[in-house]
Amino acid sequence: MTIAQLVPLALQLSMVLIIFCVALNARFRDVAFLWRRPRLLVRSLVSMLVVMPVFAVLMALWFDLNPAVELALVASALAPVPPILPSRQLQAGGASSYVVGLLTTTALVSILYVPLAAALVGDVFHRVVTVSTANVAQIVATSMLLPVLAGMAVHRWLPALARRIDRPLSIAATVSLTAACVPILIREWPDMNRLVGNFSVVAMAVFALVGLAVGHWLGGPEPGERSVLAMATAARHPAVALAITHNAIDRPGVMAAVLMTLLVGSVVAVPYVKWRRRSREAALARDRARSS
Repeated sequence: MTIAQLVPLALQLSMVLIIFCVALNARFRDVAFLWRRPRLLVRSLVSMLVVMPVFAVLMALWFDLNPAVELALVASALAPVPPILPSRQLQAGGASSYVVGLLTTTALVSILYVPLAAALVGDVFHRVVTVSTANVAQIVATSMLLPVLAGMAVHRWLPALARRIDRPLSIAATVSLTAACVPILIREWPDMNRLVGNFSVVAMAVFALVGLAVGHWLGGPEPGERSVLAMATAARHPAVALAITHNAIDRPGVMAAVLMTLLVGSVVAVPYVKWRRRSREAALARDRARSS
């Protein structure tokens, strides 16, 4: 097996491990968490699958952006929660039940939503956009749903093992993800470098900031749920985004633009995660002071 074949395999495996580790602390009933809270379910879907796609389309229509950047922003807005995100949502104070519930719900909804929404967006831009339902189903099943179910199964029937392997596997997954991303970034760097300018990076940063603000606002009064939805609204699954842009993947810079959108969004989210973590720690300290 060549290095070119090993890198995508390592990337996929690391993302699967991240989801698996998050699910090691979840229960099977967490899958239906959002369905037991219809108001939060509606707010979550509106934030991710209505507000952000509309905002991305308006950005593409109103501003003279690089075509590859336009495709990346719209495709990212249509994609579900990325497998690399749940651990950061937990760091920001989110509950594992909402994290897992949102992950599985958007994964399932995306199987039908992504092809339909992509076709609708194509009509807006007078282009034919076809996304394979089977392709989206395969991506969300292998990189999201199966790892969640496997992790919850270990938590349910082998709890001692789940506690023992959680941290070592999380570290291994993070290291593997970083190592796998380096050669991909090196390969795509020339195209990413060409995207700098014409407000491309600014547009990606604005997209992430608006996603954080919209998700935070629609997350409701519970601080942890606000943090989870903000992060999920701002960042999306790169593999699904690339599947949406499949018809245009031969255009220069499309893959680089999708990766750059994810990278810029991750950087923009760092202050938000730190702020939410500090807010959570301060709230816990106040609670301990009142109870003592």
